[in-house]
Amino acid sequence: MIFSLDVRRARKGDCLLLHFGSKADPGLILIDGGPASVYTPHLKPRIAAIRAARKLKKEDPLPVDLLMVSHVDDDHIRGILDLAKDLIVEDEAHRPLPLSVLSFWHNSFDNIIGKDPKELTASFKSSPFGAASKDGALPKEATIDADDPSLEEEEITSNLKVLASIAQGAALRAAAKKLGFLTNPENDGKLIVASDESSPVEIAEGLTFTVIGPMLPEIKALQRQHDEWLKELKKAGKTPEQALAAYVDKSVPNLSSIVVLAEADGHSMLLTGDARGDKILEGLELLELVEQGGTLEVDLLKVPHHGSSNNLDDDFFERVIAKHYVFSGNGEHGNPERESLEMLLAARGNADYAVHLTYPIDEIDTAREEDWNKERAKEKKKKEANPNKKVRPAWSPEKHSLAAFVEDNPEFAAKIKIVDAQKAHVIDLGSPLGQVWPSLA
Repeated sequence: MIFSLDVRRARKGDCLLLHFGSKADPGLILIDGGPASVYTPHLKPRIAAIRAARKLKKEDPLPVDLLMVSHVDDDHIRGILDLAKDLIVEDEAHRPLPLSVLSFWHNSFDNIIGKDPKELTASFKSSPFGAASKDGALPKEATIDADDPSLEEEEITSNLKVLASIAQGAALRAAAKKLGFLTNPENDGKLIVASDESSPVEIAEGLTFTVIGPMLPEIKALQRQHDEWLKELKKAGKTPEQALAAYVDKSVPNLSSIVVLAEADGHSMLLTGDARGDKILEGLELLELVEQGGTLEVDLLKVPHHGSSNNLDDDFFERVIAKHYVFSGNGEHGNPERESLEMLLAARGNADYAVHLTYPIDEIDTAREEDWNKERAKEKKKKEANPNKKVRPAWSPEKHSLAAFVEDNPEFAAKIKIVDAQKAHVIDLGSPLGQVWPSLA
């Protein structure tokens, strides 16, 4: 049986395709689409290549068993919005669609907080950045790159990210409805969540997904927090924009990220989105997939949040043990971080495993150094107002770069595999995809 993860370059985000089944009965799952400038150069050509490999006629759509958006962050959802826009253009022109989606997993922001976030969306609609239109199209302003250096105020940048994510989620839901996608049908259209009563979901014959996160208790807590946030907002006389980042940007996206354990033919993948490592472990314990403090062995782990050490506790790699570790990220926002690779090496040593990076180490380090210097400048500015604020040291290639780390650890360096921009990067856990369709290898 085929059970392969097809890893695409996705800048600072995720873009994954999961192949399963057989040549006679193939299956495909699409997970996230990365931020801007990912769909056209990386995802769209791969979809075309899969269509060609399967020798589909122009009028025959490529079946996608499941399209899953892990959470409402631009670096995961934007490429799927671009895909949906392409599909709507073809649909309105009465041309055959290149693919058909049988099931669409997406936890929209309003479902996560349990109500229409009118206080937030109203502030977005009244802002210069517009809002999602009814037909699912998203105005250019709403997909603003909030990392634009012209946006100097940190709070403004965070607010714009959150507001844009809310609008993007609404736009995607509208586009999915227009295209006839069935949203969360395996849970009767309700949120995709994990609870102590959860059981594996059969996505297709021979393939199951067990939802590890978000956990139902966490979602209920977020809903309570939202109500409390609104009360505090009114009591303090603040506008939604003034308090938005503190509540939403630090709580909702990462805690609500869909995490699944995919299993087929005795093999497994743990796909984590941007979830926090401690919450992943709590979810595994909640479903009794591991004992309290116990370990889980999988064939493949998509490392949470692009290898950010903020999302990983010291024991994460000791408790989730894999044969393949996928770190998606090109160095933007400092990810993947050297500290995360150091954690992995400390936990696994020179055991038999592979580390997959979506960009070359020198490219990652260039972006990481740029981010480091930008954050250091912010910290120095804050220290002027508050002498107690800490400022990170100047960037040191020896102490901070990935290049120096792998040079100092040659056995670890030998485990690293880089995703090529021009070639497929497929991790086969079952029958090799390239033996079934050589053009996809």
